[in-house]
Amino acid sequence: MEVTKKVENFLKFLKENYGETISSLISYSKQSENLLIKETKQSDYSSKITHSLDIFSTNDDWYNSKSLEELESRINRCIKCELGKTRTKFVFGSGNPNADIMLVGKAPGADEDIQGLPFVGRAGQLLTKLLKNFGIDRNDVYICNILKCRPPNNRKPLPSEIEMCKPYLLKQIELIQPKVIIALGATAVEGLFNLKKKMGELRGKILNFNQIPVIVTYHPAALLRNPNWEKEFLDDLTILHKQFPNVLKGKRK
Repeated sequence: MEVTKKVENFLKFLKENYGETISSLISYSKQSENLLIKETKQSDYSSKITHSLDIFSTNDDWYNSKSLEELESRINRCIKCELGKTRTKFVFGSGNPNADIMLVGKAPGADEDIQGLPFVGRAGQLLTKLLKNFGIDRNDVYICNILKCRPPNNRKPLPSEIEMCKPYLLKQIELIQPKVIIALGATAVEGLFNLKKKMGELRGKILNFNQIPVIVTYHPAALLRNPNWEKEFLDDLTILHKQFPNVLKGKRK
């Protein structure tokens, strides 16, 4: 069966059993061309579905979760890929469940694997500091990763691992309904859009994920390796205030 046919069947199942919400997050057309990335210069990219939907089971009860807490309780024992067998703790996400801003990284590291929370190591501490310097309280945003389990030796997530974990991220986005997503690094973009591009091609653009604006910037781990990029990180956050000045006003509780 072709991938596009699997998509149609899966979306039909979601619509019949759970309504329009989660299916709208992955409402790919038959041509798989509706995930468009919009540049400030109005040039577009399109992404194609590269992952199979065989991993989905109609018996998975997490589809019907009504809150992040409920979702976490239903997926935190996941062993759909090998990472589930090697992790110390499942790293779901943390922050304001009604956040206007959602930050998405690639995968947990060693500290996150121990504590079960995202971005708590050196990179996370730097992220917290930079957000604070820009007037963003970490407690007001929601932070998570594409993968919920740490890859061995902090290696880059495999496409198959992204494929397994992405549905959980989509459900998180559906429940939070952020006004803006900040993608931390090229791997986060790859996970959201099935698109492989270098950071130089992604920064300075506003991407569109199911009508949610996505701003791309460096992963804080990259800033630890090259502190000179901190200025560019803050420049990217400037897009947030210039294009979406009200995003931090009237925070949802």
